[in-house]
Amino acid sequence: MKRLLQELKEYKASSIKAPLFMIGEVGLELSLPTLMAYVIDNGVMKGDMRTAVLMGLVMLVVAFLSLVCGALSAKNASYASAGFVKNLRKAMFENIQRFSFRNVDRYSTAGLITRLMTDTTNVQNAYMMILRMCVRAPMMLILAMVMTFTIHADLAIYFLYALIFLAVALTLITVLSYPVFRRVFRKYDDLNASVQENITNMRVVKAYVKEEAETKKFKSASEKLYEMFCKAEKILVLNGPMMQLAMYACIMAIGWFGAQFVVGGSLTTGELMSMFTYTMQLLMSLMMLSMVFVMVSMSTASAKRIVEVLEETSDIHNPAKPVYEIADGSIRFENVSFDYYTHEFDKDADDAVLRNINLEIASGETIGILGGTGSAKSTLVQLIPRLYDVQKGAVYVGGRNVKEYDLDTLRNEVAMVLQKNVLFSGTIKDNLRWGNDQASDEEMIRACRLAQADEFISRFPDGYDTYIEQGGSNVSGGQKQRLCIARALLKKPKILILDDSTSAVDTKTDALIRKAFREDIPDTTKLIISQRISSIEDADRIVVLNDGEIDGIGTHEELLASNAIYQEIYETQKKGADDDE
Repeated sequence: MKRLLQELKEYKASSIKAPLFMIGEVGLELSLPTLMAYVIDNGVMKGDMRTAVLMGLVMLVVAFLSLVCGALSAKNASYASAGFVKNLRKAMFENIQRFSFRNVDRYSTAGLITRLMTDTTNVQNAYMMILRMCVRAPMMLILAMVMTFTIHADLAIYFLYALIFLAVALTLITVLSYPVFRRVFRKYDDLNASVQENITNMRVVKAYVKEEAETKKFKSASEKLYEMFCKAEKILVLNGPMMQLAMYACIMAIGWFGAQFVVGGSLTTGELMSMFTYTMQLLMSLMMLSMVFVMVSMSTASAKRIVEVLEETSDIHNPAKPVYEIADGSIRFENVSFDYYTHEFDKDADDAVLRNINLEIASGETIGILGGTGSAKSTLVQLIPRLYDVQKGAVYVGGRNVKEYDLDTLRNEVAMVLQKNVLFSGTIKDNLRWGNDQASDEEMIRACRLAQADEFISRFPDGYDTYIEQGGSNVSGGQKQRLCIARALLKKPKILILDDSTSAVDTKTDALIRKAFREDIPDTTKLIISQRISSIEDADRIVVLNDGEIDGIGTHEELLASNAIYQEIYETQKKGADDDE
């Protein structure tokens, strides 16, 4: 709770006003039965209509003031709870943006979305109930209990018995239901993941005619969630019978014993009427408390999931005195080893993703990187902009350890086109300006010409103002890759990394892109990961990776003469090309 309440910020005042107005409403409301008893005993029973009318008007004023206080309490509670959750979502989203790739790997996308939406909504509903019902119910309970003991202590004792009974029952219900709700929200993550995966890959689903299978999978996940909710509700449903039992027992006790006290003369008719009214108020307070217990049981599980994200700290952060300028695009890997699954690297581990990488790259050099699936090509280049941090050894850019640089400075000077190309909803210009939000039209056109994208953009009716659907679904794979390359070029980086980013373009276009790089950005260091030797054969040097280690470094001709892996890949691709011809 302490961590969550830090996000109240500007809504603290409303959070205080809501319970204060609620206290006013409860106090005014509780005075009404006493006023009613006075009207009955001193007005109606004595035939004094003037007193009855006068006190009746007083009751109307009190009721109106109670209504005003209730409305103001509701307004402030709504404002505070909505604002509180707005701040929670903002804090979570901002913290997620600071996550390193390692942090992101710990959470599923669906799990983060559930926390940002479903879990925060649960907390919002619970917070509103806490501001109103958690103030109203205890206040009503305590004051009504005081009033009943003031009227007749012997009769009021039955309320105390009911209160103890319900307190024990509600505590047991909460303790039993909480673990079930924890499991329920984990199932929500699975259900959201199923929906996200299906909708994102709808074209594949339809291409393989798997609609029915996906529907069955969704139905199965939904039914499991339903079963778990039913299990939780079977526990919570006990709340109703407990309340009914306490309510009717109190009414019967007051009716039976109250009548005897009236006959005995220790209780007036008006006081008995007040006791019945206070009985209903007490029992309604207990009902409200039970509702709060139910909501708190659900929201406690959600709150813990939210705090997990809020307290997740990135394992990659700026140094105390960061460097804000990168001299050039030179890169050096010095005894680098890396493993995704451990923070502290075991120097004796043989199953690390990267092991003992030593590589020096001059500024402006073009380096090709080749290797089989799982040889850690992508992992190697992701260490340069600190998407991951090494556990052993060091990576240097511009002559300095990358851990010395300001993160934004480093990542702005290292443009990376990832293996999975992503475009966002918006125009082509909007997507290109992710690389440089101040880029002029001329700069965008130049970048697109270098990436061989200007030619197909010009054919669109709206040109650079063409709208890109979510995920770039209305452009081809090759067009998407070229737009992503143009976006990276707009950063004017010192280092450009292409992670298998021309796999969907034809060999002619690929050659034109490489030619443009050589002629127009000769001072930019270029690292090109590719499965095709034709994409990297004219590189200054080629690095062959095998199972996380460097197997060979050299030019195309040198590797053909000396490296078995390179020879095998070359022969396989050459044979495939000959067969195609």
